[in-house]
Parts: sequence; structure tokens; C-alpha cells
Amino acid sequence: MRVTVIDYKAGNLTSVLKSLRACGAECEVTDEPGLVRRAGRIVLPGVGHFAATKLLDERGLTAAVRERVAAGVPFLGICVGMQWLYAGSTEAPGVRGLGEFAAHCERFPGNAEKVPHVGWNSIRVREGTGLFEGVAQDAFVYFTHSYKAPLTGETAAVTEYIEPFAAAVERGNVMGVQFHPEKSGGVGLNILKNFLKWEAR
Repeated sequence: MRVTVIDYKAGNLTSVLKSLRACGAECEVTDEPGLVRRAGRIVLPGVGHFAATKLLDERGLTAAVRERVAAGVPFLGICVGMQWLYAGSTEAPGVRGLGEFAAHCERFPGNAEKVPHVGWNSIRVREGTGLFEGVAQDAFVYFTHSYKAPLTGETAAVTEYIEPFAAAVERGNVMGVQFHPEKSGGVGLNILKNFLKWEAR
């Protein structure tokens, strides 16, 4: 299985590539829109500030991803890569997301809890989601983030930290996880394998 991994200079590429290859994927890393337009499966890793995704627009990658998503190509966003699927984030108000989901990502509210949310936490999985096939309810995965996506009809898994938020999103061929599957042991590998075998239903 060949996977195109987008490099926008802000992703945890080494760990993601290692995990994808452990799942049997052949990986192509690129920041070229032309290669993305030929992709059969796309992964967008991400760490750090939402403003880094501005490069996706500047390089023409946003348009290329939008074309492939419209053509039914499976897409997986990880961490900031998931947040990019939304209209935008209050972390960088002037930077637009892909807009697959109309909501905006926002920072965790400040209170006695520590922000960012870092470490292992459990997920409650929505029944019937392809990305989480074979993943047990309340399985633990690894998070590190200060901004979160809201709960919507496309939420595929929920985690609670200060308040409930979308740990994952799935609608058709568009999927995203706020946590890091590449740092989440066997559960994370299972999720990546589900992405690699995803087919339109």
C-alpha cells in the first residue's frame, strides 16, 4: 500500500513514517502538489502551531488535497493535521483550514487543569467507524495539544480533559485523529492499519 505523506515542515515525520512502514505501507514524502494530485492515500502529520499550515496554501497543497478528497482518496490528518480539516483555529485566526468541517478549533479553557493536555488518555469510540474497527472502548492513546476540535456529528471518538472534545473525526474518506497514533503503541498501529485498508462503503 503506497501512502503519500505531506511534509509542510511541521510534522513528526520520522515516527509517523516508521509506524506506517511497520504496518506494511510504502511511503512517499513530498511537498509537491503534483505528487499529491496522483496520491492514492494521503497522511498529513502535524505538531506545533496551527500557523504552520499556512504553507499548505502557499505551496498549492490545499487545492491538491481538496481535489483528491473530492475524488474519494482516503485522507488522515494527525494532531494539527486533524485540526486543519476544520474551518480554522483560534490559535491562528488569519489562517484558513481545509474547511471539510465548518467548526473552529479552540484552546482548552483555563482553570486548575494543566494545559497543554499531554499524556495517555482514554477514548470513547462511536460505533461503526472504520478507523476504529477492532479498537476497544476506553483504549488509551497518547495526546499532546493545547487546542481541540468540538464535538459534532462527524466526531468518531471522544476524550475528556477539562471538557469533552473530539479525539477523532471521520466522514467518508476524510479522517483525523487529535492524538498521535505513532506514539500510541498497538492501539495506534491498529488505527493506522485500518486507515491503510479503508475502502469506500
